[in-house]
Amino acid sequence: MAFRNLANNRKRFLGPTAPRKQFPPAKESISQVQDFSLTSPNSHPLTDLAQNKILQSYETEVKTRFDQIVPLLKKISSLQHEDNFVARAQQLADEELGIDLPTHILDKAWVRPLDMRALFASCVFKAHEHSSNQFFHSDPLNGSTNSDQANAFQLFLQECGFHLLDITPCADGRLAHSIAYALRIPFSSVRRRSHAGAMFDVENTVNRWVKTEHKRYRENLPNSAHEPTSYLKVVLYHFSSLDPSHQGCAAHGSDDKLAASSGLKRLLDFRESVENSFCCGASVDLLLIGLDTDTDAIRVHVPDSQNLISLDKWVSTADIYEETKQLSVDQAITRISEQINANVNGDAKPGMVDFINKLIVNNISQIDYVRQLHNGSYPDAGHAERFIGVGIGFKEVHLRNLTYFSHLDTVEEGAPDLDVGIKIFKGLNVSRDLPIPIVIRFDYSGKVPGAKERALSDCKRVNSAISSRYRQLVDDGLLHTCLTIRDRDTKGPAEIVGSSLDPVLQEEH
Repeated sequence: MAFRNLANNRKRFLGPTAPRKQFPPAKESISQVQDFSLTSPNSHPLTDLAQNKILQSYETEVKTRFDQIVPLLKKISSLQHEDNFVARAQQLADEELGIDLPTHILDKAWVRPLDMRALFASCVFKAHEHSSNQFFHSDPLNGSTNSDQANAFQLFLQECGFHLLDITPCADGRLAHSIAYALRIPFSSVRRRSHAGAMFDVENTVNRWVKTEHKRYRENLPNSAHEPTSYLKVVLYHFSSLDPSHQGCAAHGSDDKLAASSGLKRLLDFRESVENSFCCGASVDLLLIGLDTDTDAIRVHVPDSQNLISLDKWVSTADIYEETKQLSVDQAITRISEQINANVNGDAKPGMVDFINKLIVNNISQIDYVRQLHNGSYPDAGHAERFIGVGIGFKEVHLRNLTYFSHLDTVEEGAPDLDVGIKIFKGLNVSRDLPIPIVIRFDYSGKVPGAKERALSDCKRVNSAISSRYRQLVDDGLLHTCLTIRDRDTKGPAEIVGSSLDPVLQEEH
């Protein structure tokens, strides 16, 4: 469907209005952000202020829970020699974070120095558990399967000519929010796998493509294999507009051009692999997007009708924001389409133009989100992640600088990604004498016999490999792990199945 027939269809690009959700008020926000006004005179006409307020409430509530850990532990540390220490410590933990602390650690405070590192890791794991439970039980981002937003987006995606959206962001925690915030895509409508430098595994992605196409043939899901739609693979690299030489992608040496060209090369390798194995009729569509981690503005390298992508031409949402902020909604949407077509070599597919238009409209809301909360750019320009996520899963993590991802099946194959995360946390935590918290996750299908047991075995295997690879950190109490599994076929949260903080392991250590 050509864009010229859609310029006045606001719902197609602005989407349905999400119902407002309320969250418990945070006691004190670490970033001291200001609240949104639903009638802000400085916002762009395309900005969804109601959605921005929902996203702000969620981000503040979750991050404040993590940011209150150190102040809480400082209070507890000062009480460790009091007669009623254990009861008082548990009372504070309940009042401040709504959690309970490991009693077997508190009980030793009278005979040895209190293990503050272990308590810190425990609090991080509890905070993650709480946010995971909240995410799956209450759907705070309104993006679960069959939600109004997810259904509307899936319909829009197919109208654009795509049956599945597969996005690989960089594993950097500054992109952990890229789906739900920067691009405003319902999380259940996208296949997300994060890798350092956005360097996804081509063979694994081809296998996922095969499973997708097989499901279309066998079950007509998400649509029939006879419908002329494509598998859309996206690479999301990142750069820094304020400090490009130091705060860009570490995996590419903060070289923006290298990050973009490497991402494009990986996309082309994926397409060639599919075509070589299943003929040219099995082509996929490709898209390359850059994200400014300072402002969350994106730049989109628009593919032409032959799916060719130029590294030297892109559409900048930051530029479009300024160009269209005095226009009406319909005028702004039309101007965005014109800019998309002007920044492509040749002609672009109408469906791709529509899709990019929606991403840009969504991203304009995020630009205002950062402008109104942080005066235009994030105060934490670099890394500020709270924990490392290792394994397969973490569907519930959609907040900037909350998690560094290391998607892997084995530590051996994922060592480059994991080593980057450990290096980051040596600066963030170990330099302050705090441990590196690692949450290990393996999702499984409850429909498959024995899958849960295999996921548990995978957790233990990866945990053992992490302990061996980073033995000195473990021996010094500077690395702790929490093992979790989750049935991906349900809406339930992850299940904790073990931890380096368990009493038996603590005694052995």
